[in-house]
Amino acid sequence: MKYLALFTCLSIMACSTKNNAQESTAPTELNSYLVALLDTIYRMEQEPLELSHELMRAHGAESLEFQEQQKIVYRNHAINEKKIAAILAEYGWPGEAVIGEQGSLTICNVIQHSDNEIRLKYLPMMKKAVKEKKLHPRLLARAEDRIATEQNQLQIYGGQMKYYPATKSFNVWPIYDPENIDKRRAAIGLGPIAEHLKNRFDFEWNLEEQIKRTAAFEAEMKKVKK
Repeated sequence: MKYLALFTCLSIMACSTKNNAQESTAPTELNSYLVALLDTIYRMEQEPLELSHELMRAHGAESLEFQEQQKIVYRNHAINEKKIAAILAEYGWPGEAVIGEQGSLTICNVIQHSDNEIRLKYLPMMKKAVKEKKLHPRLLARAEDRIATEQNQLQIYGGQMKYYPATKSFNVWPIYDPENIDKRRAAIGLGPIAEHLKNRFDFEWNLEEQIKRTAAFEAEMKKVKK
């Protein structure tokens, strides 16, 4: 997706408080504040998006109902993006010891819904957080797949879907080596691609179809490079 200021107490908290909160797993005032703030951001980001998905399934991606709901999704995301940017600028990546798994997911979701410029900006921070055990690798993988699709490259783990106007339907963005995708997913703690797509998008995974789509994508990319 392409588009408040954070409460002033974020910027005036003492650096010593910030450092202690990042290093300690015990509940602190800072932990509680960030957890509550991120919970608000999560609901503001996800609830309109979930309704948007329901309207799309019920009325179609070109319906007025869906388009109007998308305006709310974009507006809320623009607000949340600024809040997350302020948190990361002030504290770096807080880590699950400070904000919990849900808080970490919230930050990743907002970044995921942003433009590729924003995703690329925070990619080094996410990689560092994974190395420091502050972020689950599956959330980094999701971001890397999204970046790949935006750069017109094959995705690795298969979580990204695209709406194709020609068929008026969604399909998986072409995947690198689709035969071995479940091995790659398992290596970072993800379940089988068929289960993910069915549960998340009610989409039926067909390996033979995806092998053909990947081959067609690679052939098209070779033509472009000539």
